[in-house]
Amino acid sequence: MDVTYKFVNYGKRLEPAERTLVLDVGMKTVPGVIDHHHPDAEAECTASLITKHPRLVLDHIRDSDPLTIITHRLPDFDSLASIFLSLKLLESGRIDAPMEKIAAYTKLVDSASLPKNIDLSGTPYAVLRALFSGAKKSEEEINVDRLGQGLKFMGFLYAKAEEAYEIVECRQLFAGIDRYERAMRKVEDDYFAYLADLARGRALSLWLPRTDLPGRKRVDGLIVVNPRSFLTKEWTRRDKEHPVLGQGFSFLMTNFGDTRFILGVDPEQGISLRGLGGRLNEREREKREASARDFVAWYEGNCPFFSFRIIDSPQDGTALDPDEISDIVTDFGRE
Repeated sequence: MDVTYKFVNYGKRLEPAERTLVLDVGMKTVPGVIDHHHPDAEAECTASLITKHPRLVLDHIRDSDPLTIITHRLPDFDSLASIFLSLKLLESGRIDAPMEKIAAYTKLVDSASLPKNIDLSGTPYAVLRALFSGAKKSEEEINVDRLGQGLKFMGFLYAKAEEAYEIVECRQLFAGIDRYERAMRKVEDDYFAYLADLARGRALSLWLPRTDLPGRKRVDGLIVVNPRSFLTKEWTRRDKEHPVLGQGFSFLMTNFGDTRFILGVDPEQGISLRGLGGRLNEREREKREASARDFVAWYEGNCPFFSFRIIDSPQDGTALDPDEISDIVTDFGRE
């Protein structure tokens, strides 16, 4: 199939279009546009939506004419898995067991729910992140490289799943393949980058809203400016040694550059950030109005899949500085 790829900003709203498939972006779930980041979505990632509802693809793309696939910039595991699964579905016309395995694994990855007791270096998620890390190219080149490597990697996982390999954690998957073995070693080395991030990070204690019971729960949090580790989120949640409560850093705030900030919590802890996004947006609006800058909101994770467990700064860069954001977080997390 002749496929053209386009990359757009996260959160962009798109409508169905002829011979076009929009994946992991678009802010709706209809034939031709499959996204889970909106309030009306099911509690699925995009890849699992495709295997659960294949007609979202098959009812929109009916022939082998040239196809355009649109996904978000810097495609991640879910967007790449979604592209692969869609192409596989269009090729075969059905969902098979290996596709379901990839979708189920992607759902674990995208919800940040990989088991903490597994060897991270033997996971497809960490290996793919290692393959992507350290790229020093233009964003356009990175998008193309990620797409090429990612689809090849998904094809590899599909073949291994066909051979009945376990794909959640299995170092044997990658044995004897030089680039994948180097990636596993890169994951192992990344733990030391995390320790360096931890040494210059700021630990804090927060009381965050419970998702299953009334009230709040005390958790350990960590703020890291421009982390060097590419798996900071995974290491923080597995860390039993450094947090005061010994249950990992359940809240993490990181930034990339001066204007991109991501805040998230561990889904296993039964907590959320519900209400924090509103406080950030209130302050964001005030600062933008003072400088005559159009308001663009923070993403609050207000969809069933994320359920307010993740917050991401505006696509055009936040007007808030790191100290303002950390002050808002600290105030929100008071008992």
